[in-house]
Amino acid sequence: MGDIIEDPDGKVFLKAAVTAAPENGKANAALIKLLAGVWKLPKSTIDINRGKTDNNKTLFIRGDTDEILGKLRQWAADNLGR
Repeated sequence: MGDIIEDPDGKVFLKAAVTAAPENGKANAALIKLLAGVWKLPKSTIDINRGKTDNNKTLFIRGDTDEILGKLRQWAADNLGR
């Protein structure tokens, strides 16, 4: 997992990298597995909403909003100092 990046428009992104090849959805599956592991969420709750064939992705995470935000905030506090 990488850093939080802010673009000139003020949009904030999380930079993540996987070693799986970007063929037949392998890299996307590896990204979902990585994020599910570090955020302690089931893989089945994470979908790539936009950017399946692009380096930039938009995710959709299914579940209770407060619970998910709590996990993401805790992860950010523990790992990014935010």
